[in-house]
Amino acid sequence: MSDEGRRIAGRYRLAEQIGRGGMGTVWRADDEVLGRQVAIKRLHARPELSADELATLYERTRREARSAARIQHPNVIVVHDVVDDDGRPCIVMEYVPGPTLADLLKDGRTLPHEEAARIGLDTVAALRAAHAAGVLHRDVKPGNVLLGTGDRTVLTDFGIAMTDGASTLTKTGEMVGSIHYMAPERIRGLTPGAASDLWALGATLYQAVEGRPPFRRATAMETAYAIAVDPLEPMKQAGPLEPLIEALLIKEPDERPTAQQTERALQTAWWGDATAELPPPAPELTTVEPTGDTGRRPRRGRKGIVAGVLALAAAATAFALHGTSTSPPGHATSRPTTTPSASPLPDGYHLVRDRQLGVSFPVPDDWKAGKRTAESVTYTDGTGLAGLTIGVVDPAGPNPSTHFADIEANTKVNYPTYRRLRMQQTTFREQPAAIWEFTFQGRVRAFRAIDLGFGQEGDREYDIYLSAPDAKWDTYRPVFDKVRDGFVTSAS
Repeated sequence: MSDEGRRIAGRYRLAEQIGRGGMGTVWRADDEVLGRQVAIKRLHARPELSADELATLYERTRREARSAARIQHPNVIVVHDVVDDDGRPCIVMEYVPGPTLADLLKDGRTLPHEEAARIGLDTVAALRAAHAAGVLHRDVKPGNVLLGTGDRTVLTDFGIAMTDGASTLTKTGEMVGSIHYMAPERIRGLTPGAASDLWALGATLYQAVEGRPPFRRATAMETAYAIAVDPLEPMKQAGPLEPLIEALLIKEPDERPTAQQTERALQTAWWGDATAELPPPAPELTTVEPTGDTGRRPRRGRKGIVAGVLALAAAATAFALHGTSTSPPGHATSRPTTTPSASPLPDGYHLVRDRQLGVSFPVPDDWKAGKRTAESVTYTDGTGLAGLTIGVVDPAGPNPSTHFADIEANTKVNYPTYRRLRMQQTTFREQPAAIWEFTFQGRVRAFRAIDLGFGQEGDREYDIYLSAPDAKWDTYRPVFDKVRDGFVTSAS
């Protein structure tokens, strides 16, 4: 090739073309100053473009570099430099040897669902980091997922990324990105958000397990129409990934799972726990408080407990929402030294002793352990529609009722079908306590939840939380009563 061997910016010698797209060519190059290999994205010459159009194109390229450089994460490409070559900007990036996901999926090839879940986990981790940095990718697709050595997955090509507060670089009515992975709201001309990137991830996962994009049609126009209005074709090879992919490809962005929920569902699919299929397209109910800077942070503790009910409801699954978990589903609970149950063990229940949380409590024999975090553990019944979460907040706040009220305020904003049944300050075993009951409408059915929190300031606060279909509440409510009556802390 004529450019092979050329030196760019006095130090980067082009060695091998490793990729080519509509906007530019990617080269493997030798950094002769630092003695390392790098990848250089170099724009094509575009003589057909006007000066203004070239300026826009070049600014997009510089924006890619700025956007990617804002994100510090092992699953996001590292940008080293931006240099000019004959007036054209070139992005100097880390060189990731290995194919793209698109290479693996050529000619309709597919991946086992476990491998697709592993790649998806790394990709959604990259998106979480990007979104936390205020960056939308806007072109998530198999061709932008690099598969490096040691099972490392890297999200690259932020060339049409958009940052918070940045002006758009497209003309009115113009869409940028790859049509097969473009979310319905973008087809409709609406402003994209984090959910748009997650739709593209869903389309990527669909292709990984089914061998084709989910709405592929003969022409781009037909594809766009199908994305906007057509139902999703049933999957045949997705296995436990099917519910998650369906949820990610919901037409309305507000109904899709969050990145964190998606990550947990992928963990479940990868580890192969059939008792916890996917997280729902429900918002996270996180109480927030000012931190003195431009960001806000979640209050500790009850976030996962309350959010769990919406997780179970919207997707009718057994996947409660907690903080990030480092243990696989079904992680065995350990056994601490603790006092006996406060009441005789009911028939059909077994006693769980949890050293990490410092508690013991009865659980129905047919309910199985699901997700756990440092502050909570969840058990679900065989239908996947009912869940029990035990959690701790350490140290406790002034009163559980204050904590509940704070979370409820955020819940009303994020989940409009929420309806309070009661919120009462009380005592439990001579400690300040609060009881909170509420209902909300899932995608298929109404759900009801009850949460008991007790503890005093300076000590631990404990939470016992149950959610289940409202239509069967009389069947499930006794579970809460039995767990409450048999609940014992190590300090008891």
